[in-house]
Amino acid sequence: MNEQNFSPATELLYKGRVVKGMDFNKPEAFPLFAVTAFTMNSLSEVREAYKSKYTYVRTGNPDRDALSEVVSFLEGGEKSLIFSSGMGAITTTMMTLLQPGDHVVCNRNIYGETFDVMTKLLPKFGIQSDLVDFDDLSNVKKAVKPNTKMIYAEVLANPSMNVADIPALAKIAHDNGALLMIDNTFTTAIAVKPIALGADIVINSMTKFMNGHSDAICGSITSTAEIIDAIHPVRMLTGTPGDPFAAWMMLRGIGTIDLRLKKQMANAAILAKALENNPYVLKVNHPSLESFPQHDLALKIFKSNDTMTGMLSFVVPEDMDKIDEFMLKLNFAHYATTLGGLRSTLNHPVTSSHSHMPDEDRRKMGVTPGMFRLSVGIEDAEDLIADFTQALEVFKK
Repeated sequence: MNEQNFSPATELLYKGRVVKGMDFNKPEAFPLFAVTAFTMNSLSEVREAYKSKYTYVRTGNPDRDALSEVVSFLEGGEKSLIFSSGMGAITTTMMTLLQPGDHVVCNRNIYGETFDVMTKLLPKFGIQSDLVDFDDLSNVKKAVKPNTKMIYAEVLANPSMNVADIPALAKIAHDNGALLMIDNTFTTAIAVKPIALGADIVINSMTKFMNGHSDAICGSITSTAEIIDAIHPVRMLTGTPGDPFAAWMMLRGIGTIDLRLKKQMANAAILAKALENNPYVLKVNHPSLESFPQHDLALKIFKSNDTMTGMLSFVVPEDMDKIDEFMLKLNFAHYATTLGGLRSTLNHPVTSSHSHMPDEDRRKMGVTPGMFRLSVGIEDAEDLIADFTQALEVFKK
């Protein structure tokens, strides 16, 4: 591509088209390499393939490599790796960078399975973690120990939407010789680039907004070349590389991320305001709202109210019969144990993502039986408002 200043949305469409010297600009769609291995005809060719080409699919695949280049472009990092899932990306990275005796400081407001990684998985490998409230940075500073090697947070906590002060967390981490690892799943690089704000490692569950079509599972890690090169062999040994077909599907979906996300983020801000004004909704969590406790911080992290996230959560009365009735009256938003797709989806954290967490820990996060997490799609915002308005009327009875 000629050396000119193009918009990121345009340049994105032309990234990942040359992989290890192989130019794929001729086929209009990037090819799927549905193979387990690549063949060679001589030992000299074998040696060359191991150095700079492809051998076995678990070691390398053009679809994964093309996708990793696109992710690096989006996140603004030196290098990326594609994994079998977001959780595969998290666990493989931690297994690489942490050793027995190390310590992790993690945000208390966190995805349920990440909570399990910190409290159940890491201790098996002699790694201690403390989960504290990151809304008060003094908690983070107090939790840091001489053996702290990593600070971990989501840009927006799942599902409470608490905002991580990335620049401040980066300073705390770096002042103490630790790495800052940030989960960008709820926001993506369309909303914020954590590396530009000081993060060392960015994880994405690409299954969600980055794919956008609810039909493929992948995860990614973006960081420095040094860190990525250290993770790569561990990814091979743990068997967590992304499947080539899923990576191929992601390449298709990610081309429209700029269009999709901007619509979803704007919709979420509009819907959050409407739900906040609804008499039957007790609370709405979305950083664009002036009532949101971290609204001022959100305006520092994000470009505008309309470009923060396509996610929100809201709380209704804890009447399970009426909650069922409410869900049945909705025409558009439907229950699904995923997020980030074209259509709006609801999730009930107490029943799903946070069901295995102690109730006391859930309530500290603000997760109650009346809370719903909502992934906002690309429907017309007024249609979504009208649909939620009529369905919420069940709480009037």
